[in-house]
Amino acid sequence: MKEKKIRRPNRIAFCFVSFLLIIFMVLNVVITNVVSPYFGFIQNFLTEAPKSNEAKEATAASAEVTKTIEEEGIVLLKNNGSLPLKDEKINVFGNGAANFTFGGTGSGSGDTSANVSIYDGLKNAGFQVNEDLEQFTAEKSIAREDKGMVGNDFAINEIPVKDYSDELLKDAKEFSDTAVVVISRSGGEGDDCPMSMEDYGGDADKHYLELQNDEIEMLQMVEDNFKNVVVLLNSPNAMELGFLEDEAIDAALWVGLPGSVGCNAIGEVLSGVVNPSGRTTDIFAYEVESAPSYYNFGGYDYTNVKYANASMFAGTGTAATGDNPYHYVEYVEGIYVGYRYYETAAADGYINYDETVQYPFGYGLSYTDFSEEITDFKADGKTVSVDVKVTNTGDVAGKDVVELYYSAPYNKGGIEKSQVILGGFTKTDSLEPGKSQTVTVSWNYEDMASYDYSGIKADGGAYVLEAGEYQINLQKDSHNVIDSRKMKVDRDYIYNEANDGARSSDEIAATNQFDDVSFGDNLTYVSRADWEGTMPKERAVQSKEATKEQVAALENGTQFDIDDDVDDIVVKNHGLKLKDMKGLDYDDPKWDELMEQVSVKEMKLLIGNGGWETMPVKSVGKQFMTECDGPNGINNLMANKFSGVNGNNFTGQCVLGQTWNTSLATTMGESIGQECVEYNIAGLYGPAMNIHRSPFSGRNYEYYSEDGFLSGKMAAAEVIGIQSKGVNCYNKHFAVNDQETNRDAGGLVTWVNEQAMREIYLKGFEVAVKEGEAMGIMSSFNRIGTVPTAESYPLLTTVLRNEWGFKGCVITDCVMACTTEDVNQSLLAGNDLQLTVLGQLKILTDTPVQKQALRRATKNIFYMIVNGDSLNYISTSMPTIEKVLIVVDIIIAALFVLYYVKRHKKMTKWKASQKQKEEVEK
Repeated sequence: MKEKKIRRPNRIAFCFVSFLLIIFMVLNVVITNVVSPYFGFIQNFLTEAPKSNEAKEATAASAEVTKTIEEEGIVLLKNNGSLPLKDEKINVFGNGAANFTFGGTGSGSGDTSANVSIYDGLKNAGFQVNEDLEQFTAEKSIAREDKGMVGNDFAINEIPVKDYSDELLKDAKEFSDTAVVVISRSGGEGDDCPMSMEDYGGDADKHYLELQNDEIEMLQMVEDNFKNVVVLLNSPNAMELGFLEDEAIDAALWVGLPGSVGCNAIGEVLSGVVNPSGRTTDIFAYEVESAPSYYNFGGYDYTNVKYANASMFAGTGTAATGDNPYHYVEYVEGIYVGYRYYETAAADGYINYDETVQYPFGYGLSYTDFSEEITDFKADGKTVSVDVKVTNTGDVAGKDVVELYYSAPYNKGGIEKSQVILGGFTKTDSLEPGKSQTVTVSWNYEDMASYDYSGIKADGGAYVLEAGEYQINLQKDSHNVIDSRKMKVDRDYIYNEANDGARSSDEIAATNQFDDVSFGDNLTYVSRADWEGTMPKERAVQSKEATKEQVAALENGTQFDIDDDVDDIVVKNHGLKLKDMKGLDYDDPKWDELMEQVSVKEMKLLIGNGGWETMPVKSVGKQFMTECDGPNGINNLMANKFSGVNGNNFTGQCVLGQTWNTSLATTMGESIGQECVEYNIAGLYGPAMNIHRSPFSGRNYEYYSEDGFLSGKMAAAEVIGIQSKGVNCYNKHFAVNDQETNRDAGGLVTWVNEQAMREIYLKGFEVAVKEGEAMGIMSSFNRIGTVPTAESYPLLTTVLRNEWGFKGCVITDCVMACTTEDVNQSLLAGNDLQLTVLGQLKILTDTPVQKQALRRATKNIFYMIVNGDSLNYISTSMPTIEKVLIVVDIIIAALFVLYYVKRHKKMTKWKASQKQKEEVEK
């Protein structure tokens, strides 16, 4: 038998496999050094909603809190005695019934697919709903178009009256003489409410916040055919509601955006199981054009200076591409926002209040009656303290809101003053008929100081408590006084270093930081010294040329005076872990040792990849952490392959504000915080606390109020609740980010005076930091003047950190798709974390100054994290993708080893055969 010839192993195969081995090794190096830090991000992308009993229980508990918020946030605007309803049968009219608005779009959005509908809410409260009419509405209604993450469909699509058959109306009247009409509006990120409905199938001469002709005709049809007519206003934005004064309309409820189960609360308010106790957080004017902000809200362009969006994801969402003009907005109304304008202009005789204002700020009715009286008043030179006795004088149990306002002395031409300012508030317990409760509301004298930005009393700016008589009023709302006391301030108190020192709540005295903004656009601000001469009468022109100075500032960017005499950083291992810093003071020397362990590479990865995450930092034992939107419930946009993971859908923040209940805000914070723990979420982008500067702002649903103090009190309480669960939260958007139009288009250039900034637009953040001990802040897309907020040292360092004592982390708004700031300038200004992904920003580390800025930002991020509890509850397990890659690595490596072992054996055998062959041949 012929012996089988032994062949040499294939050289080409050997070269090819060796080449593959080299590629395999290079890929391993790349994955280990470049890709592995992003394993957590990939894991989050693949994450689905948790299925544990604990997560389900947390979400169910949040739903119960949502119902309570809606119960206390519903505002009874009108009632001629028809509510609570006595008829158990109801006809429901309006396209809004089939297309009810539960929440807004964007950051504060959520999964509404399983929410309790208005029909189910009524049925769950024991009402019978006309099912034929319900079916008709469902068939005829047109759903809003889903615009995705940002944007909104403002089409109202009310069913025309001609579509209602005579038979349908006849049957409805026979079913019940009670009709509930649902008027719905929506809001969301990316768009403001339109001032003309021409492009949305509505009336060209009407705006979004008034009834369209189809709605008017439908409402008239209902009024003509039914004895009892109740209107439900399902809107996050204040509307023109003069139509409610029709005698045929018996009652009206402002229900806002009720979230997951809030419609159950609406049903129970209509039935009388729940007594409404909400109060308005905006003033309701008969015509929105009566507000000074109306004339300078929206889109305005500079004609002689442009920007280019250089972002990797330009063109997504509302982020523009190519060269576009810079945009601006001018807050010419100054401090006269909302009730501050209407109450002051009326007191000065400039407007007729009753003809101009329908519902004041802080207004709301009840099914019962309350008496309120001041039983004790103290003003000791430092603190104002008011005891108020509240008695339920009606027939059913209910809660009341106690509102205290102050009026400060005003001298014509002096520091601008609102006629009344909310000084304090509280909500009573539920009081049975005949029962009383005494509550105490107090504040400091210095809280009544006005900010003198123009140097009338304080050169260089300061808070000033002027001498004179102060009126302390117990009021039903911003307009109607119940009881009053007077107090005197003996002299001017000027809170600067040259006079009376800083306010007790400030670390250093507040002085002018924004003169370039207050005076940089040569604006004439509205002044009560000359209403007629300063009040705008028509909409501002849509474009103008920027000044040479403005053009230079926009084109050259933020410039810092850099101290080059800075030591380089030291990188050294001290064996510390981030968890070791728990409870240590921010200035504890041990922090310096910990920070020396963190490499420049780690800092760049952490700071430059803060989009819905904080990256792992192995040198100090920090794991990957997921963060997410939003203010109205967990909204993890990046999870589940970008289809998102949502927790409970809370009410809009506008409804929470309407509760005027800080304890309930804390309960909500605790509830959403516990959900975050169970959903493995370390940080939340919220609460949102910008100002309802205009009812046209598309994102008012995310914000509490037109009043900075009320917003701050509610936010501080909510932050306390969230942080009590160890969850980080970022109060947003800091600051003066009060419209959606052009906000992210190069950074909206915003002109506003410093008094308005400090007394209104920064006020809520100040209270959240000082009282809520907030440890996270989100800067905004816009610019303050020409300077991006994320690059504003005066805003992020001087005011936030040095004045208010903030210690924690500042993150940008989402700069993933738009160029609104320079990362390196923002680091110098005090902005620590960039809300973007995939390391698209070029962080410079060429100088000691730049590296020290990185280290300071990293410390701020660490300080926020370690003073929560996410290091303990966030999973430290290896990401699935890493496990898979390790398994694949082992398999591939084993195949290579197997190949080389086999080849080696074959080669050895071949060499032996060759040697044997040579010996035979010899």
